[in-house]
Parts: sequence; structure tokens; C-alpha cells
Amino acid sequence: MRSRSGTPKLATGLTCAQARESARTVLAEQDAPPRVVADVLTVVSELVSNAVRHAGGVTGFDIAVRAGKVVIEVSDRSALLPHLRPPSPHTPGGFGWRVVKSLAPSTYVRFHRQGKTIIATLPLQASRPPAF
Repeated sequence: MRSRSGTPKLATGLTCAQARESARTVLAEQDAPPRVVADVLTVVSELVSNAVRHAGGVTGFDIAVRAGKVVIEVSDRSALLPHLRPPSPHTPGGFGWRVVKSLAPSTYVRFHRQGKTIIATLPLQASRPPAF
């Protein structure tokens, strides 16, 4: 299977909607199952929104299908690791990293001179039963 990439020309200022549209295009070319599309769009949204909110903005974005896996890469300007915040009824948010790690458990962080890149990998075929 050939790799398909959805890298926007300019990642700086990338919005969640633009990143999701790139993901939809790549996944449509691969005829991905709806459950996989939903999971990938969730991961893309969380990673991009976290980069915008907490890490100085998106500096790079790529989504590709390689060897039966969807690989999402989001780069930002921060050298700080994402972390799990304890759930709190008094503080909104804090669930993004937990959601990403739940849907893409092999997610890892690569540091570089300009900040970091988070690489999340999900199987192209649905690996969990649909939610009811």
C-alpha cells in the first residue's frame, strides 16, 4: 500500500478544521472504515488544539498511511512533554492527552531544536467494536 500524505503547505496557523479536512482526504483515498475515521479525527483534533492552546501553535502537520497504519505527526514550538492532568469537576478540560493515549496507545514524542513532534499511530482497520 502506498503512503498518502496530507501535509498542508503552511502548517503555521493551521486550524483543527483544516487538519481534520486533510485527514478526511487521506482516509477517503484509503477507504478507511467509519470507526477509524472517527478515531483519527478525534486524535487530530486533540493534538492540533493542544498545540495551539499550550505549545505556541502548530509548526508542522502530516498524516499518512503506511503499512496498514495511520500515522499522525503534529509539531509545535514547546519542548514540554504533554501530561495527564487529574480529572477535576472544578477545572474544565484536561482530557485531551488521555483521549489521544487511549485511541493511539503507541503515541510518542520526538524532540528537536524547534520544539517537539508528537507521533500518533492508529491501525487503518477498526480494532475495537463500535460504540453503542
